[in-house]
Amino acid sequence: MKTFQADQIKNIALLGNSGSGKTTLAEAMLFNGGIIERRGTIEGNNTVSDYRPIEHENGNSIFSTVLYTEFQNHKINIFDTPGLDDFSGGIISSLFASDAAVMTINVQNGVEVGTEIHFRHAEKNHKPLILVINGLDHEKANFEKSIEMLKERLSNNIILIQYPVNEGVGFNSIIDVLKMKMLRYSKDGGKAELVDIPVEHTAKAAELHSALIEKAAESDESLMELFFSNDTLTEDEIKKGIAKGIVTRGMFPVLCLSSKNNIGVDRLLEFIVNEAPSISDMPAPVNSKGNEVKPNPTGPASVYVFKSSIEEHIGEIHYFRVYSGKVTENLDVVNSNNSTKERLAQLYISAGKNRTRVPELHTGDIGAFVKLKNTKTGHTLNVPGNDWKYDGIKFPEPKYRTAIKAQSESDDEKLGEALNKIHLEDPTIIIEYSKELKQIIVHGQGEYHLNIMKWHLDNIYKIHTNFNPPKIPYRETITKSAQADYRHRKQSGGAGQFGEVHMIIEPYEEGSKEATMQKINGKDVKISVRDKEEIELPWGGKLVYVNSIVGGAIDARFLPAILKGIMEKMEIGPLTGSYARDIRVYVYDGKMHPVDSNEISFRLAGRNAFSQAFKNAGPKIMEPVYDVEIMVPSDRMGDVISDLQGRRGMVLGMASEKRFEVIKAKVPLAEMNKYSTALSSITGGRAMYSMKFAEYAQVPGDVQDAVIKAYSEEEEEE
Repeated sequence: MKTFQADQIKNIALLGNSGSGKTTLAEAMLFNGGIIERRGTIEGNNTVSDYRPIEHENGNSIFSTVLYTEFQNHKINIFDTPGLDDFSGGIISSLFASDAAVMTINVQNGVEVGTEIHFRHAEKNHKPLILVINGLDHEKANFEKSIEMLKERLSNNIILIQYPVNEGVGFNSIIDVLKMKMLRYSKDGGKAELVDIPVEHTAKAAELHSALIEKAAESDESLMELFFSNDTLTEDEIKKGIAKGIVTRGMFPVLCLSSKNNIGVDRLLEFIVNEAPSISDMPAPVNSKGNEVKPNPTGPASVYVFKSSIEEHIGEIHYFRVYSGKVTENLDVVNSNNSTKERLAQLYISAGKNRTRVPELHTGDIGAFVKLKNTKTGHTLNVPGNDWKYDGIKFPEPKYRTAIKAQSESDDEKLGEALNKIHLEDPTIIIEYSKELKQIIVHGQGEYHLNIMKWHLDNIYKIHTNFNPPKIPYRETITKSAQADYRHRKQSGGAGQFGEVHMIIEPYEEGSKEATMQKINGKDVKISVRDKEEIELPWGGKLVYVNSIVGGAIDARFLPAILKGIMEKMEIGPLTGSYARDIRVYVYDGKMHPVDSNEISFRLAGRNAFSQAFKNAGPKIMEPVYDVEIMVPSDRMGDVISDLQGRRGMVLGMASEKRFEVIKAKVPLAEMNKYSTALSSITGGRAMYSMKFAEYAQVPGDVQDAVIKAYSEEEEEE
């Protein structure tokens, strides 16, 4: 198997709306490169990319797939990505590992929802973009309309490299305004015949050629000077300008093709080889020590794992990119994320489920490992002596959550193992084992995303599950001071139990000082602060435990037991059984017995005194509130805001961003259930949103009453 050097390697992510022809294009690219002998079809369930059963059943890509082809002594690594935003994890990891993206546009529909969303993903990840208008053989093809939509919805920097001569049924010819030739294809597609541009197209081709020259000149000052001096540029100079413009996203070149008929694919491959950036053209990644990792072919070997999958009969496969040096079989490396050693016993390059073993891979290349023990997505592997790691992929925050439970209790352990494997393959599916809620909560990118996960549990892992509404992780706190005392006494022969605790509790706010005067039984009493302990609670907020004992009423050795009893009630609040937070407790008096007092006595006395005081301190429920940012088309903004207000949302601000409106709001988590589905319905799928935990806030009185009532009914049922 031939190995390729850094300047012979191109890494391309295929983006585009579902149904725009990415997988069919990938098939043609592999066929033209001689990697496969015949092209498969979506309908035939025999493409290299979509080889998983769920993809055959649904008829579209669910996972990103690593492929490669060879063309003109270059290797082109290709990432075929899903078209639906529910599977954005595969899109983002593919963009991370690539140097540029090719966006497919379905010529019948022009710019679709997925087109806009994928364009934004590429923009956010600063990836250059080449656009291809696909399906030009279709009877409803409308090239000009598609170009108008691209300029209107995506960017003014759209520039034509090609346009079709005879779009529609019978499409077989393309005018290339860079080469200033016509590409003519036989009925089987494949390799183009270059012929002179027909007379009737010379004027239009010349006009577009001039526009291309001007756009290329804008990318480089030296080219601009040449353009002003000569009033034109040579083909090589234009290519130089295009390459620079692509890297800076100063231009988005447009090519034409029919991936189904293999028309224009050879020219796209040639364009990628000549104009698309390689690893050395893009900004070098920065490691955890703040240093750039230059793509040095002779430097120390360093790789980043951007994707993991589990294959039957093989186990875990980890896909990686070489950022520096050369990786060889049997190379010993260190996983910088967990400091474990790994031996790279076998290296592979992948074309879907087909893997070819190779002895080495060079800077910029993409490969796969098997049989690694302690490595997964997001890990950095270096040769010994380099203990830094890469910042890694920034996956989107979850947008949808549900509780999941196995239908049979005997499957509980198997379910946990299966969910962990699913997370390994798709890090945007996050598994939360909530002790507080007594539920397994699964977080994902949308309802469809988690339904696909359930399909895998049912059909691959043979574990039948139910989705249930997820409980809300409420918090409980108090709004005023309250005093309570409790005596625990137990006598039943032999040593007894005795402990008495007097305490005051009050709301705690960050930075507030302890009170020196407190009201006890209607009288103002001075409280001394002998000692205090501030406890950062695992679930957020604080408990401040103040020792105000004077005169030795309670021995200091019993104070930890009182705190333990208080913490037991902090974990099960009286209103909804939720965690309590932000409370200051003063233990100011009590009694003990020289024989019967012990730790358990004071733990129980402290727990019960705290419980009594809590109920008299104006207890309130607090709910998690999220920062929600929604990018929505202007014509749907009013509907989205109305919906947010119906969800008790508070709109904080609005701004415009590239033909979209950005709405920022705070919304209670309890009101965000199935929001992704609702937002898609309101906006026709054109909106995107993200949500991130912001704070806990008190719930309105009517909501609190409803929550307490629902909790009481649930307790009665149990």
